[in-house]
Parts: sequence; C-alpha cells; structure tokens
Amino acid sequence: MTVVEGDAKRRVGTLTLAGLPIGNLEDAPPRLLRVLEEARVIAAEDTRRLRQFATRAGVRPGGAEGARVVSYYDANESRRTDELLTDLREGRDVLVVTDAGMPGVSDPGYRLAAACAAEGIPVTAVPGPSAVTTALVVSGLPTDRFCFEGFPPRKGLAGYLAELAAERRTMVFFESPHRVAATLAAMAEAFGPDRRAAVCRELTKTYEEVRRGGLAELADWAARGVRGEISVVVEGARPAGGAAADGDLLAAVHALEEEGVRRKDAIARVAKETGVPKRRVYDLVHGVTGDTEATGDTAE
Repeated sequence: MTVVEGDAKRRVGTLTLAGLPIGNLEDAPPRLLRVLEEARVIAAEDTRRLRQFATRAGVRPGGAEGARVVSYYDANESRRTDELLTDLREGRDVLVVTDAGMPGVSDPGYRLAAACAAEGIPVTAVPGPSAVTTALVVSGLPTDRFCFEGFPPRKGLAGYLAELAAERRTMVFFESPHRVAATLAAMAEAFGPDRRAAVCRELTKTYEEVRRGGLAELADWAARGVRGEISVVVEGARPAGGAAADGDLLAAVHALEEEGVRRKDAIARVAKETGVPKRRVYDLVHGVTGDTEATGDTAE
C-alpha cells in the first residue's frame, strides 16, 4: 500500500495474521506454508515452537534468504508492537503467528492489528484452525449464537460467573487442566448443576476427547484428573418461563443420540428436562408439522 504525504509517496507494509494448526500438522493449508517461506519479518509467540513447526512442515521461514524472527508474547507485546509498527511504516511486511490457532484470540495480535487499523496500515489474515470454533461445533450444543469468554479469572470467579448466568448464547471458555475441575464446580453453582456442557480435550490431537454432560457431572469427572489443552463449552440460559427454542431441543436430542441413547429415550429425556411436551419434541425431531399424524415409532 502506498501512502501520500504532501508531495512524497511512501510504501507501508502489510500485517498478516496467520493461524497455525491447533494440534494436527495436516491442518496447515498450503497458503500458510507459502507465507512462512516468503516472510521477511515474523513475530512469533514462541520462536522455538515456530521453528519446530516449520521443520516438521518442511519449510524454512523466509526461504533461502531467511526471515528476521522475533518473539511476540504477553510480556513483551506492548514494546514489540511499537517495534513492529516501525517495520510496517517503513514498508516491511510483518507476519504474526502464535503457538497454535489464530493470533488475537486469547493470544498476542490484537494490539498490533488495532494499531495498524488506526493508522490505515493494511491488515489481512491467513485463516486457520481455532480451538474456539472447533470446540463449539463438536460440543453438540447450539452453534447459531455463541460468545467466547477466554480464560475465566482466577480472582472473583463466582461474581464473574454470576454475571453470565443469564447469558442466552452458548459460551466457550479456555481453562488449564489443574483448574478445570474447580471452574466446572463453580459453573455448576452459578448456572445450575444440570446445565449442559462439554469439556473438549486435546482437540485434533492423538488423544482428543469430548466429554458431555451436566456441569455437576463434569465437575465430578474432572476432579479425577484431566490433562492437555482444555476448552469448555456451556449451554446458554433458557428463556424465562422455561420455554425452549426448537433448535435447542433438536440439538439436545442429537447430542444424546451421539452418546448412544436411543432416539425414543432421548426425546423423552429432553422433554422431561426442559418441561416441553414430549409430542412437541417428537414432532421437531421427525419433521412433523401441523396436525400431521405420525407413524411408526410414536412419542407416546
């Protein structure tokens, strides 16, 4: 991009935010490998891990000429942002990567992107895997409306969760293995023990696991010990008066079916838990509308 200043013209660089695989190397798209090889300045959350990834992927950061690779993590993000802005202002393109996932999503990248946007410096992205959306889609919970809450605070957790108790959207959290049991127990207290949730562990990796259930049940399970990278997905609050949306009812039945529950039993369980007539749940699952008479397996 060329910026005009009086009678002079100067080229500014482009900031590229690139998503790295969250576990499986095969999730790296060809474009990601190409921009790594073409980059001249790379800001990496962990330079050692970036070089390990590049070696496994068979690429060399910066190609034959090599790239200038600098660290860019929480502790130095403010200072490094100013340095990278100088590179961009002087016409050098900058590539930002994190250990895994998209920069700016619970990882460094937001400050630099915001500063570039404020100055009119181009910002683009190489879309990649994200633990947020991956956990959401495998959770079995509604995906039409959701919010990402990042890591819950270590202090004031009860008050923080109390403010989210009425949140209608599906919520996605990150949590560390040694804190997840306590956090799930606090969620059960704030949201109710039977609020549906999913704990997603080691997504896309060899030991991937998705554990679904009520919050109290999941807290008991986690108390026995959990390892790996953790994402927690929690069902949003139901509308006042107990009315449940059609999409939520369908998602609940399908989630139970994925766990091996027979459809008839899943329908009955969802109806009981939500207070919705079993006939309504049955009709939704089987696509029955109006006064059409159902045949075969009935809701009775």
